[in-house]
Amino acid sequence: MSELKSIKTLIVIVGPTGIGKTDLGICLAKSLDTEIISADSRQFYKELRIGTAVPNETQLKSVKHHFIGNKSIDDYYNASSFEFEVIDLLDKLFIQKKNIIMLGGSGMYVDAVCKGIDYLPDIDMDIRNKLIKKFENEGIESLRFELQKYDPEYYKIADLKNPKRLLKALEISIMTGKPYSSFRTKENKTRNFSLLKIGLNIEREQLYYRIDQRVDKMIENGLLDEAKQFLNNKHLNALNTVGYKELFPYFEGEYNLDRAVELIKRNTRRYAKRQLSWFNRDKEIKWFNPSERENIFEFVKNNISNM
Repeated sequence: MSELKSIKTLIVIVGPTGIGKTDLGICLAKSLDTEIISADSRQFYKELRIGTAVPNETQLKSVKHHFIGNKSIDDYYNASSFEFEVIDLLDKLFIQKKNIIMLGGSGMYVDAVCKGIDYLPDIDMDIRNKLIKKFENEGIESLRFELQKYDPEYYKIADLKNPKRLLKALEISIMTGKPYSSFRTKENKTRNFSLLKIGLNIEREQLYYRIDQRVDKMIENGLLDEAKQFLNNKHLNALNTVGYKELFPYFEGEYNLDRAVELIKRNTRRYAKRQLSWFNRDKEIKWFNPSERENIFEFVKNNISNM
């Protein structure tokens, strides 16, 4: 334990959307006199605030946050870029702080910092747009067919129901002339800090109730007006986000508002389920109910250099 306590620690707080990561992170950051790195891949975009549940002004002022509103929806950004920027920032923050907190529900971005991510070249936007158009016109089966042709090895293990994953693999394969699987080393990178991972979860029925209440609050706070501003930008990857993509067809008269809200709630619940599936694979995570605040603080106290 003494050897562990001499190392700088990145405290990672994960869990499904709406579980209370922000509140816990701010409370813990105040106790540790430290700062927060957001690993929520949609809170990066400065234009999207209500639908991405960005911390409010009071919360942002109470503790310094990084990687919130630091990009535009027009920017191309991925987990590899996030890894590079966060590791660079941590080198600077750890000079002054013994412990830093990173919180969020975007599993790939969390893993990029904790484990590292394979180098992937920047995407040719012409190729991306052609593949997106192909998907829109011909459906997901066309992407599966192309992936099987370009990268049969990755096709065997790919999530064939996830168009984002299929598009990503095809973009890399077509642009480089090499199969996407050739870029996947699966080797964790060595970090010069230790990791302490905390997961938050509650009973599924209770989580879904929280999600429904949260969506209703977003609508009340002006989500419709926020989303309507981006109707002409709906093709951007940043807008392919739960809470926005369901409203665009409503604005275009495809269905009514009740249906749009119902879809947002349903898709948010599905997203939360996928988040939990992702994080449950990581055996380093210590899980808590968010109400167990004292137990969480005790766990942190016993595993870091100061509290």
